Amino acid sequence: MTFRNGLASLLRPEDSVLVLIDHQPYQLANVNSHEPQMVINNTAGLAKAAKAFGVPTILTTVIAERGGLLFPQITEVFPGQEVIDRTFINTWEDRKVVDAVKATGRKQLIIAGLWTEICVAMPAIQARGEGWDVTVVTDASGAVSVEAHQVAIQRMIAGGVNMMTWLAVAAEWQRDWARIDQAVALTKVITEHAGGSGIAYLWEQQLLNTPVPR
Repeated sequence: MTFRNGLASLLRPEDSVLVLIDHQPYQLANVNSHEPQMVINNTAGLAKAAKAFGVPTILTTVIAERGGLLFPQITEVFPGQEVIDRTFINTWEDRKVVDAVKATGRKQLIIAGLWTEICVAMPAIQARGEGWDVTVVTDASGAVSVEAHQVAIQRMIAGGVNMMTWLAVAAEWQRDWARIDQAVALTKVITEHAGGSGIAYLWEQQLLNTPVPR
């Protein structure tokens, strides 16, 4: 196995492309590996982080006519963008999706979706085998059981796929807080979607802006 380490192995916004797969009502109804609202929150946070860093994001569903539309928390981040609807369970067998990814010219492929064991694992394993640098965002994905999620992660790791959480992806894109423009945008995402960290930041701002009593 080729180990993923060294500075060059870290994610870079200019080399990243994000694919969000099948965040739809039908799939969410049987997500049991995570609290469903947390999956929605984390995926929205990931989508907003991608937009903040200018990372191209491909949106795709499977038979949306029956499974439902992509969560509005995602499509609202990319108003007017086409959502590619597929019949293939494996996204990486859909030529339109693959062509859209290739058109970005990026090689760091980041994937999140429902369900982890099926609609995430299949494209991740195939793309990795074809030479892509693949990262799966585990907490913006979900499976029908905790076991299914964990086994899928083990299977993908064995295939050379990298695993991260959404906030770790955002931090790796940021890399340096001196990148002020991105830092301001990322701070807004953290405030909205990073739970206690966002609340702590708002509290910090409150304290900094509270006059010292005389």
